[in-house]
Amino acid sequence: MDIGELILSTVRMATPILLVALAELYSERAGLVNIGLDGIMSFGALAGFMVCFITGSPFLGILAGAMGGILINMIYAYCTISLCAEQIVYGMAINIFAPAVASFIYRIYFGVSSTLAQDTLMKSIAIPYLKDIPFLGKLLFDQTPMVYFAYLMVVFTAIFFNKTKKGLNYKAVGEYPKAAETLGINVIRQKYVACMICGALAGIGGAYLTTCYVNTYSDGVVAGRGFIALSAVIFGRWSSGGVLLACLLFGFCDALQLRLQIMNTSTPYQLFQMIPYVCTLVALAAFGIKKAGPKANGKPYMREER
Repeated sequence: MDIGELILSTVRMATPILLVALAELYSERAGLVNIGLDGIMSFGALAGFMVCFITGSPFLGILAGAMGGILINMIYAYCTISLCAEQIVYGMAINIFAPAVASFIYRIYFGVSSTLAQDTLMKSIAIPYLKDIPFLGKLLFDQTPMVYFAYLMVVFTAIFFNKTKKGLNYKAVGEYPKAAETLGINVIRQKYVACMICGALAGIGGAYLTTCYVNTYSDGVVAGRGFIALSAVIFGRWSSGGVLLACLLFGFCDALQLRLQIMNTSTPYQLFQMIPYVCTLVALAAFGIKKAGPKANGKPYMREER
């Protein structure tokens, strides 16, 4: 087994999980537990694929994925913020609704066929000089723009939440919204902004799968990555650095199981496919209960309440 290629695959496979985990981090920091990430990713994957297929531009596909993710997540936002409905219930509803809509749109546009339509994958962009650094050059500086974007978002998120006034106000909404309101923070507006950010990043994570990872869309292309991203936020202790490490661990497990399938053809491949999900369960069991997230997480906010 080539360790270098394994680590390179880890970075690529961790990228969509990282984007969606950051989406959930922004959502939970505003007190919104959104378990509908799989559904948002599915719709973003379909939107990104169709626009890329029609225009031939993966970048427009990524933009379409972001817009599609926002559109779907606004349903969740209206129900949970304006109507104060149960967040877990509507998150699961999104997981059922969005993939079904995406599958329906795909079949309407492309028809029912045994062959899948294919689009153009985004090409890697090597950074001059830095790409020539032994081992790290190809690992960090010869990737698609979306990989660079994902890891820059980790840095931006850490600075935003810990070093800026807007970031601290943002976190206050998820910790104690009534106190935040007394300080002049518009809690309802902040929650809607959080849903827009969450929808955009989760949609981009889905579009990454169909514009950078595989060149087609099919039912189940997300393969539970939204739930893995959700566990990465818990495992990463609601910090961008911790989320990054958790996503790299899950990406490593995903890359490892693919190589094990090739090396052990006599073993049922389903056993190897279980590895990332088993790792997720172990991580949650071992670390998920030791620290709670934002105090107002999952609780509806009603401005009129005393």
